[in-house]
Amino acid sequence: MSPRLDPRVFCLPVADIRRGFYTDAYFTRTRRILQRDDRHPRVLMQVFTRGNGTVCGTDEAIAVLKLCADKPRALRIRALRDGAPMRPHDTVMTIEGDYATFAHLETVYLGILARRSALATNVRHVVEAAAGKSVYFFPARFDHWLNQPGDGWAAKVGGAAGVSTDANAAWWRGAGIGTIPHGLIGAYDGDTVAAAEAFDRHIPRNVNRVVLVDWDNDCVGTALACARALGRRLWGVRLDTSKDLRDHSVCGRGPASYGVCAELVRNVRNALNVNGFGWVKIVVSGGFTADKVKRFVKDQVPFDVVGVGSSLLQGRIDFTADIVRVNGRPCSKVGRTLRSNPRLRLVS
Repeated sequence: MSPRLDPRVFCLPVADIRRGFYTDAYFTRTRRILQRDDRHPRVLMQVFTRGNGTVCGTDEAIAVLKLCADKPRALRIRALRDGAPMRPHDTVMTIEGDYATFAHLETVYLGILARRSALATNVRHVVEAAAGKSVYFFPARFDHWLNQPGDGWAAKVGGAAGVSTDANAAWWRGAGIGTIPHGLIGAYDGDTVAAAEAFDRHIPRNVNRVVLVDWDNDCVGTALACARALGRRLWGVRLDTSKDLRDHSVCGRGPASYGVCAELVRNVRNALNVNGFGWVKIVVSGGFTADKVKRFVKDQVPFDVVGVGSSLLQGRIDFTADIVRVNGRPCSKVGRTLRSNPRLRLVS
C-alpha cells in the first residue's frame, strides 16, 4: 500500500486555518469557551458520509489536523484511504483527543472530504462506464483555478488516465496533457493542418500529437488531412463538434445526430482505417456524462479516449462530524451513536 501524501504537499495556509479564518464562527467560539473555562474533554469525533461513492480527501484532512491542531501529536486519528468505497452512514474517519485543540478545524476537514469525494465519485462513475477506455479529466476551465490541485488528485483517485493542467497533477508531480486547441487553429487562419504541423515542429516528441478536427465541421476530411501531413507522428484526433451542429459526414437526423454522435465517430474511424491510418486514436469530448459514455460503450462506438469536463463538477456528497464519546463514556446526539468501521486504519 502506497504511503499517504505528505502534509506539506497541500501547501495549506496553516496560520489562517489555525486562527479559524476558514471555520464556521461557532466552532472558533467553542474553542475559545473551552480554553477560557480550562475545559479539556477527551472526545471521540466520528466523521461519516451521507452518500455512496469513492472517498477522497482523507490525506488532506489528516494534513489539516496534523498541521493546524493545537497539539496534533496528542490526537489519535483513524481513517479510510483515498479511493476506498463508501456507503451512506459509513464512518470514514475518527479523531480522538482534547476537543479544545481541534474544534476549530471541523469546517475545513468536512469541506475537503465533501468536494474531493464528490469529484472522485463522479470520475469513478465515468471510468466504470468507459469499461477500460481512457478517461481524461478536463474541467479546469469550469471552476476557480485554486481548486485545480485538489481536483486533479480527486480525479486520479477516481481513475482518470490524465488531467489537463500541471496544477491538476501537482500533488503527484505529474504534468498536464492535452490536444491542439481551437485557439491555435484560429491563430493559423483556421488551417488545422498548418496548426498541427506547427505543433509538431515545436513541441517535444514525448507529447502526443492529438489534433482537434472539428474546426470546419468536417471531421472526416480534416482527420484524413492531418493524418496525411503528420503520418505516424499523429497519435490521435479529437472530435469536439458542438451539440448545436451536425457534422458534414452525418446522414442521420434527429437529436441523436448532433454533436459528437455515434455515427460521426464511426465515420471517422472507418475513414482512417480505409485510408491506412488505423493506428490513429479517436478522442471524443463535448458534453459527455457517465450515461453518454455508457451508451457509447454499449453501442460499441469505436472511440479510444473520452475527455470529460463540467459534468464531473456536478452533484455533492455531504459529510458530518459528531462527538460520540466523552472521556471514555458514550455521549452523543440522539441518532448519532458510534458506528464502528473495521476498515479504518490508524494514521501514524
